Amino acid sequence: MHRNIRSVDDVMKLLDGLFAPEADRWTADAASWWDGFYTDRTRPVPFFVAKPDENLASYVERGLIPPGRALDLGCGPGRNALHLAAQGFRVDAVDLSPEAVAWAGERAREAGADIRFHLGDAFELTEAELCGPYDLIHDSGCFHHLPPHRRVSYLALLDRALAPGGHLALTCFATGEMGSELPDADFYRESGLQGGLAYTAESLRWIFADFTEVELRRMNDEPPESACFGEPFLWTALFRKDA
Repeated sequence: MHRNIRSVDDVMKLLDGLFAPEADRWTADAASWWDGFYTDRTRPVPFFVAKPDENLASYVERGLIPPGRALDLGCGPGRNALHLAAQGFRVDAVDLSPEAVAWAGERAREAGADIRFHLGDAFELTEAELCGPYDLIHDSGCFHHLPPHRRVSYLALLDRALAPGGHLALTCFATGEMGSELPDADFYRESGLQGGLAYTAESLRWIFADFTEVELRRMNDEPPESACFGEPFLWTALFRKDA
């Protein structure tokens, strides 16, 4: 007999354990799954390209997010972290996968970019490791791989790590295009994330209701010759944390 629930963290870990490693991207073994994903760098994966997201480049170009301290969540091979560093941001980047962090580190060294990479779970980073508060928290593809209960952890991270007046730049699956449209409760019955969660514009506005919406639109479809990455099956959003 086990009676091992006495905190919110205990509940979160219990719920995490409901998701089978072979069925989703968020388990105790998530790092191993993502390591396998990033091992073959020649795979035709759209976001393996060394290009920033078109919306992120646009925010910087239009002056919506002036240079400051930035945290790149789920940085993968580091393409967006590199772009932010090139634009004058002081960048921290975090990912669960050792393969991803190693690849991103190689790209940073080749570019001469000064980026602090962290290997591990962003929700478990200490205050010393985070080095916030951040003027920008950027997430391209992490949010839609979180199970529903981890949105609580996500919002808590924004609350403690994002500076007043700072921005969240988010890219995630759009309903009708990519990702599962199951109701939240059904993911626990299915014990899997079905490859990722799709979101509507209304659901994003509701989840981030405590933030001011700056822009919410579908990502532009960028041609192969473009200097930026863009796929129309994704939402792009920029939210501001007001003082």
